[in-house]
Amino acid sequence: MPTISFFFGIYIRIYWREHGVPHFHAIYGDDEAVISINDLAILEGQLPPRALALVVEWALIHKKELIENYELGRKGLPFKKIEPLK
Repeated sequence: MPTISFFFGIYIRIYWREHGVPHFHAIYGDDEAVISINDLAILEGQLPPRALALVVEWALIHKKELIENYELGRKGLPFKKIEPLK
């Protein structure tokens, strides 16, 4: 479960063995959401509203890098770290 970014207590992870819609996991405390890379919709789980807003802001900035990392994972290659939200 590699962490590709971390900011404001939020871990962003991509699991290379998962298939289906390109997505990432955002974990904040005991909450976790699976978020679609394409439209940033929550596919599963939940986050507090403020944490979700930060994740969406970050994902909009780094969408291209998220897609690249998802493709790397599908090929079994190591993920690249993505700059945190500042």
